[in-house]
Amino acid sequence: MVQQDYEFVITNYDGLNLIANEINNDGRFDLVIVDEANAYKTPTTRRWKALNSIIKPNTHLWMMTGTPASQSPVDAYGLAKLVNPNGIPKFFTAWRDMVMNKITMFKWGPKPQAPQLVHEALQPAIRFTKAQCLDLPPVLTMTRIVPLTPQQTKYYNILKERMAIQAAGEAITAVNAATVVSKLLQISCGAVYTDDKDVVEFDAGPRLAVLEEILGETDRKVLIFALFRSSIDSIYHHLLKKGINTECIHGGVTPNKRADTIRRFQNEKDPKVLVMQPQASAHGITLTAADTVIFYGPLMSVEQYIQCIARADRKGQNADKVTVIHIEGSPIEKKMFTALSSKVVDNSLLTRMFENEINF
Repeated sequence: MVQQDYEFVITNYDGLNLIANEINNDGRFDLVIVDEANAYKTPTTRRWKALNSIIKPNTHLWMMTGTPASQSPVDAYGLAKLVNPNGIPKFFTAWRDMVMNKITMFKWGPKPQAPQLVHEALQPAIRFTKAQCLDLPPVLTMTRIVPLTPQQTKYYNILKERMAIQAAGEAITAVNAATVVSKLLQISCGAVYTDDKDVVEFDAGPRLAVLEEILGETDRKVLIFALFRSSIDSIYHHLLKKGINTECIHGGVTPNKRADTIRRFQNEKDPKVLVMQPQASAHGITLTAADTVIFYGPLMSVEQYIQCIARADRKGQNADKVTVIHIEGSPIEKKMFTALSSKVVDNSLLTRMFENEINF
């Protein structure tokens, strides 16, 4: 496409690897625009090196992101090294020492001055809020409390206390704090992965019943975000049995199938419900046919949470309001939804969930 002398060339993150040499040889592109720029936060990746190779002293670089330090202040290093290389240390470890305190051998925490250092490192920059650019309907967030079933409660407590359970004859263990959180979330949603990668299903009837109630409260379409493939499968098959036209998108769905599903969701009567895995579908998709966004359980990333809501809350939305609904049943879900709703940029609240898992 570079050889065909187009004025504008559009590619995805990893496609840049394939055309970087042609761009360098061509020499006529003077502006590079990067959407969702946090995909280039790590300088050791091929995609970062490809982008860096085409940036010359006279190249204009516009990097666009609402979350330049989505997980921690160290994430800003790769972006700053592209837009302001003289404003940061030459080596990553020096940047990490500037913005983070070493707490233990494997644990780091942001320094109080980290936000200001990130701000300075990413200059020049401008910021526009969505409200400044678009006249969108209000977003209403609510929580539906769903009790865990006795079966879920039993295994939830066992895993929390012992970090290992035996369910349906299968071993389920959690080797560290983050894994404990993941397993507790899986039990809360009704299906958990065993050590052999099999799925053990729990009675999650009350959660599925509340999901049906929510779907009956809108005449428009609905997005359901579920973190785990096991949850997506459970939701999908349950809704089909209830006669609700439903499609799903997850990591196992081909790009062509995803595109067709999204097109039909936006433009045709069916499907009414789209169940999605955030990792496979959060960025760059317009799904304004929906006026309701349901989180079947909390996510592990503030950035993904914000992006999932933005699939419906964006230009083209013509509903009176967009409703975001948290389905919450366990103590860990309550804490994590509170953290997600606060939209803490460095994920510090979520990190503390991992550190204090035995205190839920």
